[in-house]
Amino acid sequence: MSTQSFAELGVSKPVRDALERRGIVEPFAVQRLVIADAIAGRDVLAKSPTGSGKTLAFGIPIVERLDAGAPRPAALVLAPTRELASQITDDLSAIAHARGLRIAAVYGGVGISKQAALAARAHIVVATPGRLEDLLSRGSIKLDAVSMLVLDEADRMLDMGFRPAVERIIARAPRARQTLFFSATLDGLAGQLARRHTTNALLCDHSPATGADSLDLEHRFVAVDDAGRVEALVAELEGERELALVFVRTKRGADRLVKRLDGHGVAAAAIHANKSQRQREQALESFESGHIDTLVATDIAARGIDIDGVSHVINFDPPGDHASYLHRVGRTARAGRSGVGITLVGASQRQDVRLLARELGIATGLGGGHSETPAASRGNGSGTRRSRPSRRRRRSPRREPA
Repeated sequence: MSTQSFAELGVSKPVRDALERRGIVEPFAVQRLVIADAIAGRDVLAKSPTGSGKTLAFGIPIVERLDAGAPRPAALVLAPTRELASQITDDLSAIAHARGLRIAAVYGGVGISKQAALAARAHIVVATPGRLEDLLSRGSIKLDAVSMLVLDEADRMLDMGFRPAVERIIARAPRARQTLFFSATLDGLAGQLARRHTTNALLCDHSPATGADSLDLEHRFVAVDDAGRVEALVAELEGERELALVFVRTKRGADRLVKRLDGHGVAAAAIHANKSQRQREQALESFESGHIDTLVATDIAARGIDIDGVSHVINFDPPGDHASYLHRVGRTARAGRSGVGITLVGASQRQDVRLLARELGIATGLGGGHSETPAASRGNGSGTRRSRPSRRRRRSPRREPA
């Protein structure tokens, strides 16, 4: 069955050319559902998971609708975390520049003066609620000219306690604006917020499946003893793969594991809440570029991070519930790609992991050591994008083109 092209959705040639230079030549499913109506100026309520291509679903309409001569900022994107705000900015920079637009990220953990200067000159501001309120209270930025407002991962913003800040920010923007609302759920508080702040919105439900079978993912559960857990991890990292994201339970555990991996010749970096913003950015940059191919993280990295080339997610410490499992393994098998999710399971953890897997409909095979169980189905939000070739992990860090 044929699908609409970017051109048929109303995307201009400069933007299409910028996308093609990134290897993006066909729209993903959520983009086909949203882009044309959003370019036409309609409000949108989109139920869409991470990894579905939603950043471009709202980013393309923003750059197509804004004029380079418009007062600034003309568009505001709210995101729940620093990493997501930075990632959205990176993902939209090329298409914004193709239309002569400036884009700036605003988030905490770094100096505020430079961010304020960049945001004041930007057509598009991508911000976390807390830092944006800081700038508003200082008078460093105004929202009087905002004609497009996007709330990305709105359910997570509410879960993180940002509802009062989001409401105050929305109140500072003009009532006559276009609002695009993206959330993994439109139930409860998220649905109430969405419907209160949109008008005659297009309702887009891009959630083809809700469990582990929504990903083209191989699930593996490996029985280990505590004394040999690091060695078991190293053995998995020695296999054929691209980038590997390793999840641990605590911040101290992340730092400790990086040191132990270094002793086994595995170059890795850690990312968690106690790292400075610059340290987190450096770790992500090294990981995404391939300078290191193993990133050790607490669950902070399961919130909106989308990095090409993550072929393996490894739970060094099993997650506490099935929702956390899905968030973690969802860092691979994104946007139509396949991936592998591996969980190391100690003797004392087996019962909890079996219960978690049962809720997800996954067989573990833990009674016999470990087994491999392919996921039951593929997600249907696929598109065409260049991906990195498979490679075996090397004993020393290496550089590859980003």
